[in-house]
Amino acid sequence: MKPIIKTGVKENIFSFSLLVLVNFFVGSMVGLERTILPTLGEEVYGIASTSAALSFIVSFGFSKAIMNFFAGTMADRWGRKHVLLGGWAIGLVVPLLVIFAEAWWMIVVANIFLGVNQALTWSMTVNMKVDLAKPEQRGLAVGFNEFAGYIGVAVMAAVSGYVASQYSLTPEPFYIGIVIVIAGLCLSWFAEDTGKYVQSQRVKKNTTDASSTKEVFQQTTWKNKNLSSNSLAGLTTNLKDGMAWGLFPIFLSAGGLSVGQVGTVVAIYPAAWGFFQLFTGIWSDKIGRKKLIVSGMFLQGLSLWFILIVQTYAMWLAGALFLGIGTAMVYPTILASISDVARPEWRATSMGIYRFWRDSGYAFGAILAGVFADVLSVPWAIGLVGTLPILSGILSLFRMDETLHLKE
Repeated sequence: MKPIIKTGVKENIFSFSLLVLVNFFVGSMVGLERTILPTLGEEVYGIASTSAALSFIVSFGFSKAIMNFFAGTMADRWGRKHVLLGGWAIGLVVPLLVIFAEAWWMIVVANIFLGVNQALTWSMTVNMKVDLAKPEQRGLAVGFNEFAGYIGVAVMAAVSGYVASQYSLTPEPFYIGIVIVIAGLCLSWFAEDTGKYVQSQRVKKNTTDASSTKEVFQQTTWKNKNLSSNSLAGLTTNLKDGMAWGLFPIFLSAGGLSVGQVGTVVAIYPAAWGFFQLFTGIWSDKIGRKKLIVSGMFLQGLSLWFILIVQTYAMWLAGALFLGIGTAMVYPTILASISDVARPEWRATSMGIYRFWRDSGYAFGAILAGVFADVLSVPWAIGLVGTLPILSGILSLFRMDETLHLKE
């Protein structure tokens, strides 16, 4: 007699909690760089052009996006846990390359490996949590995952900024990265592979029609109005974040803030992003996905303009807080919305394709920010990029359906 497979967060609390902790360390890998690298490019490697200085974000964004495209298919074919462990093994290259870097191109290469690491590890933790959860708990599952990841980003952004201010921009902060990878790898080794839960859901829904990757790509990118609206919202959200990652330290330093103050503002944004996802994911299970996605896109754009208008440290902290809240309203909600629409047997593939488009936004944001900053100015770059989430929010308002309980 086959064992009964029970889905649900409470029913699988140990596995779920372990995956939450794993994603804290996944996010910490990004936070390690967030405060330091833009300044490192200017002060240590003498990168004068903003476009050139942001090349590390471009390499990160494109490598993460491309690997996200394959991560979902890899997970559906080879199992979530194998992909998760492989992502951590690749992550060990990142701090070692930065520590021993003798030229800027080595930093760029390190961020290619960071993108691969993030695609494989973060994709798997979110897919594994969704596998464990009941349909009405998907927002909660994704919310906890993103909460843990972006708290990791925020904590390590603040820690790395402090270590850099006490010692130097490199190599001291990146010794922490080696510890992060070892911790993540060890914890992931004890994680349960969730493939059996996917199989159980497939049997319960009697869904045997496996779609090709090509068809899932078309549905997620343009054919399905709900999936494609979510893909565009995710792309513009991370396009904004790619710009913020590269230009906020430069913009705030020009405004007279110290390295420590810049680190605090830069950390507040992902801290709010991470913390409020703990509530917005659950909230979307109650009131629906569309309201949070549309209002969150508007809040992101308006927050960027607010940051441009104000001129004090306290107001910049407030702007970063609002920006984080707007992002938190959107980030877990989109993932929950996609899991509402996609069938269990191609859900990981669809989420991987969505993450391909979403995380390509890092690269496009860095490219646009660099070009606009070089041709116009840093404030102009922030303002122009700030219009894009608002436009995406308008499109979602008129094109997207409410997806909560769409297939129930």
